[in-house]
Amino acid sequence: MSFLKGKTAIITGAGRAVLSDGRCGSIGYGIATAYAKEGSNLVITGRNGKKLDDAKEELERLYGIQVLTMQADVHAGADNEAVAAGVVKETMNAFGRIDVLINNAQASASGVPLAEHTTEQFDLALYSGLYAAFYYMKACYPHLKETKGTVINFASGAGLFGNFGQCAYAAAKEGIRGLTRVAATEWAKDGINVNIICPLAWTAQLEQFEKAYPDAFAANVKMPPAGHYGDSELEIGRVCVQLASEDFKYLTGETLTLEGGMGLRP
Repeated sequence: MSFLKGKTAIITGAGRAVLSDGRCGSIGYGIATAYAKEGSNLVITGRNGKKLDDAKEELERLYGIQVLTMQADVHAGADNEAVAAGVVKETMNAFGRIDVLINNAQASASGVPLAEHTTEQFDLALYSGLYAAFYYMKACYPHLKETKGTVINFASGAGLFGNFGQCAYAAAKEGIRGLTRVAATEWAKDGINVNIICPLAWTAQLEQFEKAYPDAFAANVKMPPAGHYGDSELEIGRVCVQLASEDFKYLTGETLTLEGGMGLRP
């Protein structure tokens, strides 16, 4: 299939990560894999250069697409607007267009109760998630307007359900949900499709969370009704492909919130 052939997608937080059993362990990399299979050229960002290089090598070798990697870290104290603008500039230099922006990157100190959360931990979540989405959306806007493109943001059940030990993470994700709805309203006239996904996929990060904070994990992470956690590529990445396909253009100007275990109920 080639739903996205000739298009260019920016995916933040898309370094290659694997689970203890060797399967894909990153939502960002799962999305990148799904997009590569559909012929899209990719710009993937992250903080870990080795994970980005590993992703580039595998995606280009297996799927014959072009991948531009950029180390980019939105954090307190940085010139974050310049960071996002730099990624967009390099994307345009390399590919000449931006069709899809996927704001997936997020760091947090999950498992720390609100009363024990530090300002630094709170800033970590807000800058890496909410501020990053804000700056990337602003920087990509004129190019997405040209291509009648797509924005896909990621939120979480943490904010929807008030998960224990995730105050900063929940605050960042709820901010992203609000930002997404506003963008969908304001950018509808420009033909830009803006949606948000609230997934629950089994990732290397979740695996580590279970080991580090077993009590918080047990309190927050519930087995979905389907009896298994979402697969990063097949059940999250494929939704992202569909949201960027021509079939979904009729949703322009609306937000489709996909929530739950597989991230998949409208």
